[in-house]
Amino acid sequence: MNDTHVTPKQSVAPLLVPLVVGGLVAVALGVYGRAHAPTGFAVGVAGFSGPLAMKAWLTTGAALLAIVQVLSAMAMWGKIKVSAAWVALLHRWSGRIAFLLTIPVAFHCLYSLGAQYDVPRVMIHSLLGCFFYGVFTAKMLALPRRGLPGWTLPVLGGLAFTALIGLWLTSSFWFFTTIGVRF
Repeated sequence: MNDTHVTPKQSVAPLLVPLVVGGLVAVALGVYGRAHAPTGFAVGVAGFSGPLAMKAWLTTGAALLAIVQVLSAMAMWGKIKVSAAWVALLHRWSGRIAFLLTIPVAFHCLYSLGAQYDVPRVMIHSLLGCFFYGVFTAKMLALPRRGLPGWTLPVLGGLAFTALIGLWLTSSFWFFTTIGVRF
């Protein structure tokens, strides 16, 4: 028997522009981070003992909110049973705040340190940072597009989550286990 299931036509073509722009963002950040002469000066460490503590704590906050993002996305996609109308609002605002927490960290990394490829941990961290902003850009540009395959947002969101957790592991986790927990 031939089982035909009619679904609306979905295409990956509308995803091309977000992926290309996201790729350009990632490459531009990497090129800038490598070409820019690092200043070595800390930026925006108010309330923290130093720039590494600031970066570790802001990245930890972003990583915790990224976990909220995954759980709320799972609830919105029906993978976790929650009947609360506020889940979508929680998802949007936790994502916005998580992204905002990454801005001073990324600015400090690019301005003060630049992209570094000498130490494996730092190289992975630099590459993940570029990848995170590229995939985040692609996801934000894909959000309003209609007709995308159903896997698009979960895959882009999962990649952004994975990159952010990788950034946390190569920075905050390293800081807390090497230098210690301090503000």
